Amino acid sequence: MLRLATCFSVAFSLVLPAAAHADGKPKQLVMISFDGAHDNALWTRSREIASRNGAHFTYFLSCTFLMNKAQAKAYQGPKQRPGKSNVGFAKSEDDVRTRIANIWGAHLEGHDISSHACGHFDGKGWSAADWSQEFMDARIALRDAWKNVGLADKEPQGWEDFATNDVRGFRAPYLSTSDGLVPAEKEVGFQYDASLVTKGPALPQVVDGIYRFGLPLIPEGPEHRPVIGMDYNLYVRHSKGAEDKANAKTYEDRTFDAFEAAFNKQYDGERIPLQLGFHFVEMNDGAYWRALDRFVSDVCHKQDVACVSYSEAIPLIAARGKSQQG
Repeated sequence: MLRLATCFSVAFSLVLPAAAHADGKPKQLVMISFDGAHDNALWTRSREIASRNGAHFTYFLSCTFLMNKAQAKAYQGPKQRPGKSNVGFAKSEDDVRTRIANIWGAHLEGHDISSHACGHFDGKGWSAADWSQEFMDARIALRDAWKNVGLADKEPQGWEDFATNDVRGFRAPYLSTSDGLVPAEKEVGFQYDASLVTKGPALPQVVDGIYRFGLPLIPEGPEHRPVIGMDYNLYVRHSKGAEDKANAKTYEDRTFDAFEAAFNKQYDGERIPLQLGFHFVEMNDGAYWRALDRFVSDVCHKQDVACVSYSEAIPLIAARGKSQQG
């Protein structure tokens, strides 16, 4: 049975905010993104956080979570055996049905649905053709998702156009790239890539027409040592990648404090966009998702702050560049 995703009310305008305040200081952009985008409970939770705080998020979707058993057996990633995926596949067709309802609901709410390819493989040695293969497999899996789980008659009007034309960005699994990536992204029509790591918050590079964003290193913990602004990296820093529920509140507070400090440095300073990444996995008893909720609830309501998706950020960043040149 299809369990339709909860549709949250949208209490904010879908019109993009102005790029700058009347005094000429740029808006502080905050971009929150999620890799994998599979657990349906976390789809619901993330959409509720966004709705409550007037935010738009970016979901980098792994396409194996749209595949039924037959598709899973047939799928073959570049240089991989058939049926292999480093992150597994959908648990059931009902699981896929709920997920695609969540994807469509999030799309209608103004979030970015972007690509995390399919099998979560390390592409550091991939050619442009290898990347293109993964991108097309992901596009087809999304396009055909409703009919592949017996819901062709339930497919929303506009789904095929969305799946074909509205997936505009990509983040590489493991943040691992190759020289073939940008040419393949350009060929498939992507507008942005979010696979880089930067020394701190940074404006994107524009390479061959592709906006290339990077997750920043941010100071964290008592010694303020830099760490990539992503939940998994914090998980490894805090507990060596092993669950430690006993200290979850400490990890939550450290994460929240690191996010707030990174935000405040930009908000009170140059207002470079702040990017933070998460997974659809609740590590250390959900410490990082609780920190995310606290952070979004605090900063997205502030004056001159826009919590936006990557595709929404691009025209605002472009307008900022033009105003600075002028």
